[in-house]
Amino acid sequence: MTLILDGVSVRQRGETWLDDITLELSNGLTTVVGPMTAGKTTLMRVAAGLLPPDSGRVTVNGKDVTGISVRKRSVAFVYQQFINYPSLTVYENIASPLRLDPRFRGDGIDRRVREVAELMGIAGLLDRRPAELSGGQQQRTAIARALARPVDVLLLDEPLANLDFKLREQLRADLKAMFADAPGVVLYSTADPNEALTFAAPTVVLGEGRVQHTGDVAEMYDHPPTLAVAATLSDPPLNLLPGVVRDGRIECLGTSFPAPRAQATGHDVMLGIRPHQVRIDRDGPGALELPAEIRLAEVTGSATFLHLLLKGGRHLVAHLPGTRPFTPGESTVAYVDPAHIFVFDEAGGRLLSTSAAEVDLHG
Repeated sequence: MTLILDGVSVRQRGETWLDDITLELSNGLTTVVGPMTAGKTTLMRVAAGLLPPDSGRVTVNGKDVTGISVRKRSVAFVYQQFINYPSLTVYENIASPLRLDPRFRGDGIDRRVREVAELMGIAGLLDRRPAELSGGQQQRTAIARALARPVDVLLLDEPLANLDFKLREQLRADLKAMFADAPGVVLYSTADPNEALTFAAPTVVLGEGRVQHTGDVAEMYDHPPTLAVAATLSDPPLNLLPGVVRDGRIECLGTSFPAPRAQATGHDVMLGIRPHQVRIDRDGPGALELPAEIRLAEVTGSATFLHLLLKGGRHLVAHLPGTRPFTPGESTVAYVDPAHIFVFDEAGGRLLSTSAAEVDLHG
């Protein structure tokens, strides 16, 4: 099974929502990750047939379905909001698409409803109506209804976003196992990079209506090809600091670290530092030292997020394990191992280095 979006663009109210999207997706799970304004929902609606593109086409298994109504397609859609029929029981909600499919009749419908309900952990709730369910149970019902009837394309648009953390973790694991050998195309969108990393599926990074990159999500996390991809896959957000190459070193806010093979003195760069790579205690020689003032300490119980003010008014966030006492206004030093600094070309955002041993400013 294949789903192909070929040169798809969507314009609404004078704005470009999707810009020349070209993707080829095959059986199993593909994750689409990007911030709220990336165009994920628009992409899903086009793929479902709910929104016609202004240009380009959509094909499923080689057949052009661009102008075909969603009702005539083999597609199921799970939305971020819980969408169930309020007057129907959980059983009838799940059974509703099966009653429209000639492949399912009588006992076949009953077997399939109970099979999917068991899979989603709601087998004991089949006689209840949506108003009698928790939010998580309602979303499980919506997902079960989408899974009940075999379809060529299953679309899930941030289906876990409105659930509490513990339930998200549980459902995420369930869905990952469920989609491992899916016979059709499963497209799952999320704004949470940790969710994309957990699924460990082929991933599309979307930003401002454009495909930023596609490929293995772990590889993109370790070696982001651009600043946009690195920022999308970083949670907490990536720290960004300006730098410049001078005499074989990268200078940043009064300190510097070696830039092997760098010969373009004066080359402006942007340094990307993930918060968990920032230390307050010196951790070995050669670390980048950044004098700072503590502005705020956010304690979550298992970690402390330390907000620091650097030279020149720049800000840095450190993600420190455990809980530690800090006093706002206190002076400190932030340490960063150069091997954990991403170096991007400031002009184009292209990755120049993933460690101090790989800088190439002429690539």
